[in-house]
Amino acid sequence: MKTVISSALQQAKQLVRAQNVIEATRVIQRALSGSSRAPLSQAQLPDRSRSSEPQTNGAGASKVFELPSQDAGMTSASARDAIAEGLPAARMKRPLGEVLKLLRQTELPRFDPDLAPLLKFRKVPQVPVPDGAAYLARTFACEAGSRDYTIYVPNCKTRRKRPLIVLLHGCTQNPDDFAVGTGINWLAEEYGFIAAYPGQAVRANQSSCWNWFKPEDQQRGIGEPSIIAGITRTIMTEFEIESGRVYVAGLSAGGAMAAIMSATYPELYAATAIHSGLAYGSASDMASAFAAMRGGSRPVAPAQGKRHHKSTNGHGRTIVFHGAADQTVHPSNAEIILADARAGLTGPPRETQQEGSAGGRAYRRTVIADARGVPHVEYWSIDGLGHAWSGGRPEGSYTDQHGPDASREMLRFFLGSQVKTLAR
Repeated sequence: MKTVISSALQQAKQLVRAQNVIEATRVIQRALSGSSRAPLSQAQLPDRSRSSEPQTNGAGASKVFELPSQDAGMTSASARDAIAEGLPAARMKRPLGEVLKLLRQTELPRFDPDLAPLLKFRKVPQVPVPDGAAYLARTFACEAGSRDYTIYVPNCKTRRKRPLIVLLHGCTQNPDDFAVGTGINWLAEEYGFIAAYPGQAVRANQSSCWNWFKPEDQQRGIGEPSIIAGITRTIMTEFEIESGRVYVAGLSAGGAMAAIMSATYPELYAATAIHSGLAYGSASDMASAFAAMRGGSRPVAPAQGKRHHKSTNGHGRTIVFHGAADQTVHPSNAEIILADARAGLTGPPRETQQEGSAGGRAYRRTVIADARGVPHVEYWSIDGLGHAWSGGRPEGSYTDQHGPDASREMLRFFLGSQVKTLAR
C-alpha cells in the first residue's frame, strides 16, 4: 500500500504540473480505495508533465502565488492528511483511520507545492454564527464576470450606519477558511461592523488566487477590481453602510489585490490592510510575478491606475504586516509599500519606531504620520513569522497563533482608539 500511494503521489504531481488536476485527484482516489487499476506509465503522461518549468493556462497558474510551504505549517504529514480526509470515506475500501496511518508512514520529503491544488479537498472549517447574527451567501455579476461572496452581519442592534470591511483571501483559501482563520467575525460581534468576503472562482484561477499579476486585473473599471468594487457598493446599499468607513484588507494574493483596490478606487476605501502581500503594480506577467515575490523587482504601476493613485495625493492610509521569515513573499515587498506611502505624503513626514513582543514573537512597528500628526502608514515587521496571518486561529489555513494580533491591530487602525490593542 505504501508503494502504491508513493507512486500515486508522484504521478499526481506530474498531472498537476500538466494542469490536469481532475485526473490527479482520480489517481489519489484510486490509490486510497485500493483500486487494482494500474497507474499510468511515464509515456502515457502528457508531454507537459515531464517538464520542470512552470505551466500556465488562460486562468492563471497554480504555482504563481502562496503555495503551501514548511513556513506555512504544511508538512508532508499534514498534506497527506488533508488529501485523505477530504475524500469521502464511502469511496474507500479501507477504513479512513487505516488509510491515514498508512499515509503517515509513507516516506516522502518536504511537501511538494505542485500538489497544492489537491488541497482544495481538505475540510473547510465551519463558520460559527451566534444567535441573532447572520452569515449570508450572495453572488454578484457585471460585465467583467461574477463572483460569490459572503457577508457576516453581527448581532448588534443599532440605528447608526455601520462600517464595512472587505476581506480578500489568499491562494487555496476561500471565504469561510479566511473568516475562521482571521477571527474577524468575532471582532465584528465586539465592535459592530459588517465583514464581507469575496471569493475567487476556480474558473478564474485554478488555485483560487486573485489575479494580482495580470494587467487587466490591475485597472479601474475592468477585471477583478471592478467586480470587487461592485460587491462593495452592493453591500453598502443593502446594509446602509456609513460612507467614508469602508475598508479593504487581504492576505498574500489577497493583500496584493487589496493594494490594487486602494490604488484604483481611492474614493471607495478609506484605508487598506496588506498582510504578506505586494505593492500595487508589482507584476505584469508570470515572470515578473516570480521576481516580485523573490524581492527582485520594483513595482511599475499601469499608467491607467497611476492616474487614480495620484488622485489620492498620498492620503490612502495603509497598515502592513509581514513576517521577517516569509520565504514565499520576500519581506522587501513590505518595505516597498512603506516607501511608496512615505513618498506620497506632502510635507515632512513624522516617523516613529517601536519595538516589543507579543505572543512569543518580537516585532518592530514603524508609524509614518503626515504633517498634522495623523498616522498615514503603519508597518509591523514580525520576527520568526513565515507566510501566515499573525495571531490567527489554528482552525484556518495560513495562520500563526503567535505574534501580534493582526486582525485587532488592523481594526484599531481602521476604526480608531475605540479598539483595544497593543499599539498606543
